[in-house]
Amino acid sequence: MIIKLKHPVPALEGLEGVRRLDFPFGLFLALLGPGGPSLKDGQALEGVEWAKASGAKPILAARSAAPRGTRVTLGRADVGGEAIALMGGPCSVEDREQIVTTANFIAAYGATGLRGGAYKPRTSPYAFQGLGQEGVLLLREAGDASGLPVITEVMDPADVEEMLPFVDCFQIGARNMSSAPLLRAVGRAGKPVLLKRGPSATLEEFVLAAEYILLEGNPRVILCERGIRTFETATRNTLDLNAVPVLKAMTHLPVVVDPSHGTGRRDAVIPMARAAVAAGADGIIVEVHPDPARALSDGAQSLHFPEFRRLAEELGPVAQAVGRRLDLPRNQSGVPYIRRAVGWGSAT
Repeated sequence: MIIKLKHPVPALEGLEGVRRLDFPFGLFLALLGPGGPSLKDGQALEGVEWAKASGAKPILAARSAAPRGTRVTLGRADVGGEAIALMGGPCSVEDREQIVTTANFIAAYGATGLRGGAYKPRTSPYAFQGLGQEGVLLLREAGDASGLPVITEVMDPADVEEMLPFVDCFQIGARNMSSAPLLRAVGRAGKPVLLKRGPSATLEEFVLAAEYILLEGNPRVILCERGIRTFETATRNTLDLNAVPVLKAMTHLPVVVDPSHGTGRRDAVIPMARAAVAAGADGIIVEVHPDPARALSDGAQSLHFPEFRRLAEELGPVAQAVGRRLDLPRNQSGVPYIRRAVGWGSAT
């Protein structure tokens, strides 16, 4: 049973198997052990706002747990507020020059987060598997140099503790969306988690994966739609933008979209990013590389630096049209450094 409290109820908190979950959007108790009140009795207890039977449906991640929605603070920005988050970086960290150069460039043009892979779950065991902990340290160096929070994938629960001091946000990749031990490990770590949807996962399965993280006491979860597997072969995946408004109705968690993996095609990334913002996404995460033709992984879907700048230019007016905004670096006069669309002021 999951109980939302109006105020602490010591008699309930003393029961065997009870977890107290003190979230920004309310105080919850998860009654997971034997004994305890029945659902009917739990609903009638003094101090209880509501009680729901735990089963096959999300409860903590459901919209009803926080009807006004929640935000996840990542670095100096919130994901889930009025501003659209813009995160970017290479598929794989290759060397210091590559990751630091990329981080500094995207930071200059509006990025709010640096993504990069150090541990890579590749389809082929012969493909580049990443630099491991060396890559994590290079990401941290690049994040510090650029002022951007570091987002990187963890594949093994045993690696969480080693990565913890250097990572601002753990990513759970699509292949590991249903790995309960990994979900629990990042939940206990307490840092923000970017959870990617599995290629064949239903939206309810996706939100239930987030429920694992919240049940460990960590409400700082960002959901990421990154494409699903369909019969279509013209694109790497089919980016399911239906998921954005449906997830926003199902859950209070912020939702971001990855059009790089969702399409697998550089020429489709910017159009689908625009569409994602129009559909209500709280952020965009893309792959960016200084020389995609030489990238060790995912070069075909990685943006060149000028294309990332164009992405930032084109997302602003779309965000404005749907009542959101994209925060861009400004000069001393308060004018954005980059601008193309009407109504953005003059570039300098």
